[in-house]
Parts: sequence; C-alpha cells; structure tokens
Amino acid sequence: MTNRVGDSTAGGPWFYPSVVSAEPGDTVGLHISADGPCSLTIRRLGAEVTTVSNLDGIDAEVLNIPDRPDMNGCGWPVGFEFAIGDDWTSGYYDLELRDHHGESTRHFVCVRAASDRRADAVLVLNTNTYQSYNYWGGANSYADVDGLQSGRLDGEASLRGAIGRLSRLRPYAQALFDPPAGAPRLVNIDIRPVGELAFPGNREFVKEHRPSAYDGSACFIGKWEHRFVEWAETAGYAIDVITDHDFERADDVLGGYRAAILVGHSEYWSGPQRAQLDAFVEGGGNLAVFSGNTGYWKVRWEDDGDTLIAHKWNGEANDPLWADPSTRGDATHLWSHPAFGRPEAEVTGLSFLYGGYHRIVMCVARGTAAYTVYRDEHWALEGSDLYYGDAFGGDVPLLGYENDGCPIRFDDDGLPSPDGGVGVPENLEIIAFTPATLFEPPRSPFDPVIPPERPEVLAEIAYDRSDDAGIARLSRGHAVMASFRKGDGEVFNAGTTEWAHGLAAGDPFVDRITRNVLDRFMADR
Repeated sequence: MTNRVGDSTAGGPWFYPSVVSAEPGDTVGLHISADGPCSLTIRRLGAEVTTVSNLDGIDAEVLNIPDRPDMNGCGWPVGFEFAIGDDWTSGYYDLELRDHHGESTRHFVCVRAASDRRADAVLVLNTNTYQSYNYWGGANSYADVDGLQSGRLDGEASLRGAIGRLSRLRPYAQALFDPPAGAPRLVNIDIRPVGELAFPGNREFVKEHRPSAYDGSACFIGKWEHRFVEWAETAGYAIDVITDHDFERADDVLGGYRAAILVGHSEYWSGPQRAQLDAFVEGGGNLAVFSGNTGYWKVRWEDDGDTLIAHKWNGEANDPLWADPSTRGDATHLWSHPAFGRPEAEVTGLSFLYGGYHRIVMCVARGTAAYTVYRDEHWALEGSDLYYGDAFGGDVPLLGYENDGCPIRFDDDGLPSPDGGVGVPENLEIIAFTPATLFEPPRSPFDPVIPPERPEVLAEIAYDRSDDAGIARLSRGHAVMASFRKGDGEVFNAGTTEWAHGLAAGDPFVDRITRNVLDRFMADR
C-alpha cells in the first residue's frame, strides 16, 4: 500500500463492502476503485488465521472520489459480489483487495451466526467507534486529521475541523484499520523518569511511520477485540460475533444469548443499542464489560444506517434534533447529559466521568498500572489466589489509556462502596480500583498532549458544580473493577480498555477472573 502522510485517500486500491455484517448464505457487494483487475482474499481472524476464499480476476476501474467523502460517502457502484459460505463460522473476516501492481488495502465484514446455530455468548464489535475514528477522506469526529498530519493545520485548528456526520460508505484509513507491525499500545510502558515527559509507545515507531493521534484508538486488527478473540478461542470458549451496527438492523439481536461481551473501546452507543442492552440485562441476560470509556457518547444512524451522527460536544449547538424538546431525546451528546436522563452507568455500573486516563503521557504517569484488590471474596476472584491489598496486572501494564470508575467512599467495614455518581447503581460491588484522571496536571511543566475536554461541562454533569473545586474533584478519579445485579441479569465491568492485553500477556490473574466471569455468565442458571 502506498499512502502519503496527510492524505488518507492516497494509494489504493480502495473499496468498501455494502454491509457491516452478514449471515451464511447472504451476498456481500464490494464498491471498488482500482486501475485494473484485482484479487480478493477473505480470512477469518481468530486464534488461527483461516483463509476461506481467494477470488481473482475482479474487474475494476478508477472512480471519482467526491467532495467530502468523510461526511457524504463515495457513492461508488457495486463492482463485485461474493456469498457468505454456509460453513463460515461467526467472527471477524478480513477482506484484502490486491491490485495488479501488488498494492493492497483492507476492509472487513462480520459474519453473524445463523439464528439456529447461536452460541451462549456474543461479542459486540465496536464498529460505531471504528466509524467515529475513521478519517479516510480527511476528518473524523475528533479532528481534521489529514490537515494535522500534513502540517496544513495546527492542533487547535485541526480539532475545529471535527465532523458530526460520518459516512460508512467509504474505505478505512489504513494506518488506523491495519496498523504496521510493531504498533505500540496506548500506554506508557515504563514509569515516567524524573523530570521528563512520559511517552506512550516508542519514538522509533513514530519517527518511521508518523501515525496519527487516532490510529491506536479503534478497529480490530492487532487491538483489543482481536486479542480477546484469540484468547477466548484458544481457551475453548464458543462466542459469536455481531457489531454495534446490528442494533440498527433488528430489535432483538441479543435474543437467545445468555451473555453479551464488550471489549476494548465500546465508546459510542446509539439509542437502539442502549435500549437493547438495557432490556437484555433486565430480562435476565448478563453483560461482561472488558472495555473502558464504555457507552460514553450518544450517537444515531441516519440514511438507512449509512450515516453516523456524532456531534459530541457540539450536540446542543449543531444537532438539528436538539432544539425541539420532542426530538431532543434522539439528539447526540454525552449519554450522561441530563437532557437524556439515561446515563451509561445505569447499565455499565461505571463511567469515564469518574475514571479517566492512567499511565498515558502525564496522566498518572507513575501509576502502578495495576489493580489493588479490596473485595477478595468476590465471586470474580474465586480461585485467583488474590487477597486483600494484592495488586495485579502491573507488569502487563493492565491499566493504561482509558478507564471507567465511580465516586468512592469507605464504609465502617473498611471496604469501598459507590459514593453517588450519575447513574451509578447503589448495589455496585467495588472489587478493585486504582487512581485515574481525566486530564493532565495543570501544574505540569509540559504542554498537555491530551487537552482537557470541556472540564466545566463534565464537572457540572458529574458533581453538579463547574467551579474550580468541581473541576479539581473531577481530576481525581479511579479505574474501578466492579459488578452488580440489574433486574434479572448481572453486569461485570473490568473498567479498562486494556483488559484484553492482560489476556494476551498471559497474566494468570486476568485469565482467572475472565474465566470466572464467562463461566458464570454463560451458564444455564
């Protein structure tokens, strides 16, 4: 693949599938732009990489890239179709299109299990997050990424170029979607040296590849969901796979499953997704959250599921549904915004509002990256050989990047309990926690790498005060591992994006806890 820094549409060949997911027997169309014949390789990525099809002689021609494909899509016709095989196991299928020059790009399709072949548990791929971070065509929901990468815009100007409408009818920026070998995690691997700015990843990789600030935050290959699927299949767990986008397709995509699993960075939820997750747990389903920053942003899909609306901070000003009280409930902003009355912690137990970053740049830069155990008799720790005060995961590092939490108090028994918090359930059982923060220390001698995002808005929502004291309180969060009963179901929340990396590293405590959760949640009870 050829790709010039600052131009996400350079190189090719480019393509995108007609659907995000499909079932055995379905036909998937590919929208292709290439300067001649291509070949397609389809592989299932799991504990093993299984090639299910090699297709040659695909005719293609170079098609026009319209203005603002990031918002409007490409509008290319279907140039080729293939069928999902009846024997294709549910999972993530990598699509690699190679042109006659030997250059290639990648996309994906998720294969869902047929309704009569469902496993006991289903993993929900974070495809809303994928779309929000995709900057093919220029911008994503965070910034004008091409402008920043090319040097045409500085950091502040690029942030003003964020878009609130994102089309799924386009390729993916390949550095985000298919990162180079050796791409580092979003964590300071080492404790910050005295007097120096901590650096996530490694400088040699940055110098060679010049990644954007968004390439490590979403998508499957080499990241959280990929690592979890590898572990689960190796451990013998049969788990189906669907996507966030499937909640727009049907009203009961979780029907028949005992457990739903979220992994890594399930940051963006639509109204239908939230409603179905709520109903699933209330009705007796179990939700295992091995994710951080979960359900933070409220989004919606328009144009028959082709356009993601994610105005984020600008929801009140830019979302046309906000002005009318009768449509405001479908507008976009933080799920914890009081206008919606449905904070994410009601279903997850925790919120990024009360957590934040750990061991990334100057955010808790000398943190242990480990959880400290408090409720050592909790069912999730059974057989783990963990006891009160033990710390685990620091060698991974287990805590890094983004983490969810809740306000904490200590009761007369010396154990932590939730101390209020928007949507945080009173019956939440805090198992372990460690400090996290929503922004780098204001008195740091270094310019912030992670600019504080609207701390006054967050403090008003989280603590009902937006003054300096409220913002200071907001900065003192925690990554929390917890569980609670909800209706007839149960929720376990690991509280961090990095949990799957603990599995990949073979951490015995992370492994045991994950098995305890899955065994309990997938059992016929």
